[in-house]
Amino acid sequence: MSAVDDRVTRIGVAIDIPEPWGSTLTRRRADAGDPQAAYVPAHLTLLGPTEIEPDRLPAIEDHLAAVAAGQPPFSLHLRGTGTFRPLTEVVFVVVAAGISECELLAAAIGRSGDLKRETRFPYHPHVTVAQDVAPEALDAVYEDLAGFSALFEVDAFTLFSHTGEARWQPRRDFRLGG
Repeated sequence: MSAVDDRVTRIGVAIDIPEPWGSTLTRRRADAGDPQAAYVPAHLTLLGPTEIEPDRLPAIEDHLAAVAAGQPPFSLHLRGTGTFRPLTEVVFVVVAAGISECELLAAAIGRSGDLKRETRFPYHPHVTVAQDVAPEALDAVYEDLAGFSALFEVDAFTLFSHTGEARWQPRRDFRLGG
């Protein structure tokens, strides 16, 4: 199946990184030469790209609303950098507080039969800031953002969709705590 196939829609679920931090992280990703920066704004993934049949969207949105209603808002603290090297060429901003809340949300979202998907690695909440770029660029981002810190309240997550072109588009926000 393809994301541009009329019979499927590609979705993802994420926590947006608010301003002023979101644009800072997206810009740094672009400066590293990561082509995904043009399509993927800074975010913390709860459900990675998943292809679904479009007629399943209402049931998925109902499921996401129920998940959001069952989770209270929480504080998310992003601090410093980490990497998945040597397994994958990724540098990310670390989640210093809010890890368990993100894990609970991701697990609850994935309990829907429509959203179960195979993953290469266990879920690890983070904000990607460079991926699949030259090792020197990865090293530079890792060093440049080592002192990064952002603390904010998460009161919603967002369902995004993607046609295979342009940026991921927000479809609907789901407020935590109902």
